[in-house]
Amino acid sequence: MCRNIRPLNNFEPPATTDEVRAAALQYVRKIGGASKPSAANQGAYDLAMEKVAAASQELLDSLVTSAPPKNRDEEAAKARARSAARFAS
Repeated sequence: MCRNIRPLNNFEPPATTDEVRAAALQYVRKIGGASKPSAANQGAYDLAMEKVAAASQELLDSLVTSAPPKNRDEEAAKARARSAARFAS
């Protein structure tokens, strides 16, 4: 139904508003049980997505870490390598 929600904390450059909104949308779709809600439920989905996105952005803005920021390209390469090893035929 939806792709995995990925961690957004401690990346350089920081997560964009679009990334936070995409994660919120995936979360709301997952718990709501529909990737395309009915017209009667669309307003509830939209409101929930806005609230989850706002809470997520607030969380990301307030988190503190001593670890160095992760590089998006390096993390993507690691994920591809794990996937290749896992699904190698």
